[in-house]
Amino acid sequence: MTKVDPDFDDRMKKEDVPSVSVDVKFTSTHFPNYKIGPNNQIVEVKEDQKVFRTKEAIAREAVQLFEQQKRLSVRDLASKFEKGLIASSKLSDEARLREAVLLEKSVILKKLRDALESLKGRVAGKNKDDVKEAISMVEALAAQLTERESELIREKEEVKKLGDFFKTATEDAKKLVDEEKANALTEIQNARAAVQRVEEALHEQEQISHSSINQNMEEIMKEVQEARRIKMLHQPSKVMDMEHELKGLRIQLLEKSKQSLRLQKELLLMKIGEEDIREFYELDGSECLGSYLTIRPCSDKAPSLSGCSIQWFRLAVDDASKKELISGAMKVSYALEPLDVGRILQVEVVLNERLITMKTIGSIDPAPGLGSYVEALVRRQDTEFNVVVIQMNGMEYLTQSLHVLHVGKMRMKLCRGKNIVAKEFYSASMQLCGVRGGGNAAAQALFWQANSSLSFVLAFESERERNAAVMLARRFAFDCNIMLVGPDDRTPSKD
Repeated sequence: MTKVDPDFDDRMKKEDVPSVSVDVKFTSTHFPNYKIGPNNQIVEVKEDQKVFRTKEAIAREAVQLFEQQKRLSVRDLASKFEKGLIASSKLSDEARLREAVLLEKSVILKKLRDALESLKGRVAGKNKDDVKEAISMVEALAAQLTERESELIREKEEVKKLGDFFKTATEDAKKLVDEEKANALTEIQNARAAVQRVEEALHEQEQISHSSINQNMEEIMKEVQEARRIKMLHQPSKVMDMEHELKGLRIQLLEKSKQSLRLQKELLLMKIGEEDIREFYELDGSECLGSYLTIRPCSDKAPSLSGCSIQWFRLAVDDASKKELISGAMKVSYALEPLDVGRILQVEVVLNERLITMKTIGSIDPAPGLGSYVEALVRRQDTEFNVVVIQMNGMEYLTQSLHVLHVGKMRMKLCRGKNIVAKEFYSASMQLCGVRGGGNAAAQALFWQANSSLSFVLAFESERERNAAVMLARRFAFDCNIMLVGPDDRTPSKD
C-alpha cells in the first residue's frame, strides 16, 4: 500500500490544483467537440459548416418537388424522386456520422467525469467546491448530449420515413412512365394506321373524277391533321425544342436587322458630308411589322419637336414620287401596320418654316411567321381575339373590361360576355386600320369603325394578335368585294 505524506494535501492546494474563481463565465453552453489524437492528446475538431440540418434539407427538397409536380412531366417527376431518394440516403449517412461523433463525445465526458471524481477525493476546501462545480457542469453537458442523442434518433426516424416515401414515390413514378410509354405507343400506332388508311383513300380518290375529289378533300385533310396532331402530342420535347430554336433565331434576326439599320444610317450620314439640320434627327426603330418608328434627336443641339408639324407618308419602292398620305399619322411615333409592308415610310417635319424629310432605309419587312399564322386562321369560320376597349366614338371608355372580338367570313362582332356591343357585316362604311401615333402601345391597338355612327379603339394582347386580326378581316372583306382601310386611305391596287 502506498503511504500518503501528511503534507500531500497542502501541496495539492498550493501547486497542482490552482483555485477556480466563482465568477468564471463560460463562452459556450455546450461541450466542445474533441477527439483523441496521437500520444493520447485531445484535439478540438471544428464542425463542418457545409453540413446542413437534416430537417431543413429534406423539407426544402420536398417543397420544391411538390411545387414542380403539377408542371413537370412524368419522366421529370421520376427523376426528381430518384434525386430525393439519393439525398435522403446521404442525409442518413450524415446522421450516422453525427451519431458516431456523439458517442465519442459521451466517452470523453465519461472519462472527464471519472478524472474529476478521482481528483475530488484528493483535494479539500475551496478547490474541492470548484471540482464539484466542474463535475456538475460536466453532468449538465452530458444531459445536453443525451438530449441531442434523442433528437438525433428522432431525426433518423424522420429521415427513414422520408426515404421510404421517396422510394415508394420513385417506384410509382417509374410505373407511370411505363404506362405513359405504353399508351403513347398505342396511340402512335393508331395514328400510323389512320395515316395508312388516308393514303389508301387518296390512292382510291386519284381514280375518281375531280368533282368527287373536291367534295371529299376537306374530310381527308381533317383526318390527316388529326393524325398529325395525335403524333405531335407525344413528341412535346421536339416541338418545344423547335419553338425555342425559332425564338432564338428570331431574336438573332432582329438584332442583326437593328445592327444593319444602324450601319446603313451611319453610312448615309458619312455620305452626306455637310453640316445640315437633318443630321439632328433620325428614324429610330426596327423596320419590321409589329414595331414602331420614332423621330429621335441625334444631338443635344436639336430643337424640340413639340410645336412643329409632322406628317407620315407611304412611298412605292419602284417610284418614290408615288406618295400616299397616312391620315391621322401626325405624331412623333408611328406604329407600323400591314398596309406598310413592302412600302418605304417617309416623315415630313416643318420646323421653323423649314421642311425636314426623313425616310426608312428600305421597305418595311413582314413579321416572321405571321403569314402562315393568318393562313391557318383563314380556314376557320370565326376567330376570337381578347381585346380591351380604349375609346368608343372618340370618347374614353371608362370600363376597360375584357371583350372578345369575333372576326368571321361575313361579319365582325364585339362582345362583352353574353352581351353584343357591336355586330356589323362587311360594308363600304366599315373602316379598319392600326392606331396611328401614341407611342409603343399603339403597336397593339387598332381603329375599327363598325358603321358611320359607331367606332372603337381596341387594344390586343400582343402586336402579333393585332396584325393578324387586321390581315384576317381585310382578307374576308376582300372576298366580299370590300376594301377595309383607314380613314381617307387610298384603296390598294388589286395587283
